[in-house]
Amino acid sequence: MQHYPQATLYVVATPIGNLADISLRALYVLQLVDAIACEDKRHSQPLLRQYGIEKPLLAVHQHNEAQASGLVVERLQRGERVAYVSDAGTPAVSDPGARLVAAVRAAGLKVMPLPGASSVTTVLSAAGVTRAEGSADSGTSFVFAGFLPSKAGERDQAIQALQADTRAIVILEAPHRIEAMARAMAVLRGRLVTVGRELTKQFEEIATLPAQDFAAWLAAEPQRTRGEFALVLHASAPQETPETGTRVLQLLLAELPLKTAVKVAAEITGAARNELYETALKLKKE
Repeated sequence: MQHYPQATLYVVATPIGNLADISLRALYVLQLVDAIACEDKRHSQPLLRQYGIEKPLLAVHQHNEAQASGLVVERLQRGERVAYVSDAGTPAVSDPGARLVAAVRAAGLKVMPLPGASSVTTVLSAAGVTRAEGSADSGTSFVFAGFLPSKAGERDQAIQALQADTRAIVILEAPHRIEAMARAMAVLRGRLVTVGRELTKQFEEIATLPAQDFAAWLAAEPQRTRGEFALVLHASAPQETPETGTRVLQLLLAELPLKTAVKVAAEITGAARNELYETALKLKKE
């Protein structure tokens, strides 16, 4: 059984919706600690009462995190155990908590994470993306983009940058900005996006559709613009060009026999082997 030392900050994941998603370990630690730092007392106090937990609450949010971190460090230096919870999910990912953790570590004190619910991993687990779309490889390689800029011009630039990235990308968005996000994502055309709305809650909805159809999907049902959103922009195949195949062949021909180089280049680029063979002959002559 794991030891829970004093003078330690416990970073505790809480449910993103369904109250049953709290872990037994989280409940034990929240009962054990001397105080609970939280993003919003108005949210955390009712949540903790659902589990029968009454502890002193310390407000640590994005507007006071630097100053409040010092107060938490002082408590830890006195030998107290302090937990930190954000409003929902795992702290310090897209919620506050990272500055607090950094301050505690800088003071030479211990930080212990208690894993649990996360909208990021929840939506990924239901999206079915692979390392490369269409690949048989298991597992998911992804980028976490979090919340994109709220201003239209900056958001459009961010989506253009995402368009060039072939990896799966997780994006979070608030209900009052989701329609603007959906319209902006239309430039991604047929690239698939998995939409996770109200994950783990009563009206949870998960759908996978082309990005160009996202805005129409939202408009089809009025309630679809309500709730918190986690999106997965699916991986896309790299766009190979004739120049790509030529460059790959040049590198391989320097080390391998012609037929072997053509075979490997075809596997890497997906280009037709006979076309690569003709290109290889020309490169040899040159």
